[in-house]
Amino acid sequence: MAQHNKVYSIKEYYQRLQIFTDNKRRIDKHNEGNHSFTMGLNQFSDMTFGEFQKSFLLSEPQNCSATKGNYLSSNGPHPDAIDWRKKGNYLTPVKNQQGCGSCWTFSTTGCLEAVTAIAKGKLIPLVTFFHFSELGLPSQAFEYIMYSKGLMTEDDYPYKAFEDTCKYKPELAAAFVKEVMNITAYDEMGMVDAVGTRNPVSFAFEVTIDFMHYSQGIYTSTECHNTTDKVNHAVLAVGYGEDKGTPYWIVKNSWGSSWGIEGYFLIERGKNMCGLAACSSFPVV
Repeated sequence: MAQHNKVYSIKEYYQRLQIFTDNKRRIDKHNEGNHSFTMGLNQFSDMTFGEFQKSFLLSEPQNCSATKGNYLSSNGPHPDAIDWRKKGNYLTPVKNQQGCGSCWTFSTTGCLEAVTAIAKGKLIPLVTFFHFSELGLPSQAFEYIMYSKGLMTEDDYPYKAFEDTCKYKPELAAAFVKEVMNITAYDEMGMVDAVGTRNPVSFAFEVTIDFMHYSQGIYTSTECHNTTDKVNHAVLAVGYGEDKGTPYWIVKNSWGSSWGIEGYFLIERGKNMCGLAACSSFPVV
């Protein structure tokens, strides 16, 4: 409660304590087993998975099966490993979507920030707000920015974590999208090509209860689906690598820097884990 500034009534305290205890038991049991990742307590440990879904994820699974790929992979070669965090000043600090199902806007702006910084040589934090409902996918958001003729900066339009009327001012636009590149559904090597030779890439995947407690290591799951119709969370692939024979993606999340590996996580690469290759995209600036 002290660590995460949680305040409860007496009645809620005992309800939260029970949920916390159940989550702690799940975490400890997982960590006693032979897994490629560990779990840990975090700001979500007093919540049921149902509450967590309503508060922090896209409220309904998104069907991105309509994603038609227009990205043509290069002929390589691809680097064996890449981490855009170490290649230059291309990524803003990990942000926190708080109690909004706005993950896809953070995935979108994180990607546009990086692509713009790589192309223009200057990193500009962008607003994480779009004229959409809480349901959306980065590819749709890139198109929205393209047709709206740009996106404002975070300084000009700070994130407030509540629903409001969009007050976009085109004259203050600081980043623009010329074209949206959709990587063909399930083409994970296309994602490797894009991240390895061009820039970070937005993607969506299905979050299940064990991911809520992720702490470190390479995330893998037998609970989630690998189809296009179950994805419920959008994030940003900023690199990839391999550890002890297991290939992985390096991914920027939007749950604050205290979650996971300073706000990032690793997820197994090459198996379309949790549908991560179902609908990936990035903008051309």
